[in-house]
Amino acid sequence: AFELNAPVPELREPHVLAMLRPWIDIGSVGSLVIAWLETHYAAKELGKLARPGEFFDFTRYRPTTFMQDGQRLMSIPNTTVTYSQQETGKQETGNEFIFLHLLEPHNHSEDYIDSILQLMARFNVKRYTLLGSMYDYMPHTRPLIVTGSLGQRSQQETSKMNIRRSVYQGPTTIASLISQMAAPNGVEIMSLIVHLPQYTQLDEDYMGAVRVMEALGSLYDIKPDQSYTLKAEKQREQIDATLNENSQLKAIVEQLENHYDARAERRREEEAPRLSPEIEKFLTEMDKKFRDEPGTGRQD
Repeated sequence: AFELNAPVPELREPHVLAMLRPWIDIGSVGSLVIAWLETHYAAKELGKLARPGEFFDFTRYRPTTFMQDGQRLMSIPNTTVTYSQQETGKQETGNEFIFLHLLEPHNHSEDYIDSILQLMARFNVKRYTLLGSMYDYMPHTRPLIVTGSLGQRSQQETSKMNIRRSVYQGPTTIASLISQMAAPNGVEIMSLIVHLPQYTQLDEDYMGAVRVMEALGSLYDIKPDQSYTLKAEKQREQIDATLNENSQLKAIVEQLENHYDARAERRREEEAPRLSPEIEKFLTEMDKKFRDEPGTGRQD
């Protein structure tokens, strides 16, 4: 279903970084991060769906009109693809990327998923990572939680990267089939979903975008964009100012802080190293023996 721009590039086991609207792009976090990555890696257009109307309802994803050079033009919602390729002749030290701007389909979803999988197979994609965001009972005054999956990395590695394994169960998007169906084909599957405070409701949440970029920095040699960081700090300051003027909301945030801290403490206890059952049994027997021996000076 995709039409690709000629000449079609030959990519070397590229990594796909994808965002999905509208299901999991709260605060446009995925859109913001992908847009920055495309600029950072000098991405070029690769293609788009040839007939997006086969998959999308344009009474729900509205086309928009705009004026350019005195002419009225129309922008039609679509799933678009860009790519970043290393320059020929340079030492191959980094990754090549495909960036997917996914829209959730309304019609022919199976064909939509199949077309994306065919696109990934065409370029021999090595890794597929979904970037996104969701609302949660989170205070903005604490480090934002990122949940997801990190392929074959161990739980210990995931904890060091400050990313929690997702345990979500419930309604989801049909686009989740991309991950499920790509994995058996040898594609490494990852996801990074930041949890945002419900009370902020920002159109563009730079605090969430910076948090996802920090998580990406653990996978790739990149740092959060300075302009994003400054905007995140400004948003945080504005929220703090609002709290100081709203005692009721301030009390709610304090409750969220208590809940966050209690949850973090439980997690630390669960992740604390534990002795094996055999060692615990041995130490228990030694303690009992020490108590029973005369002259040990132990008193119960």
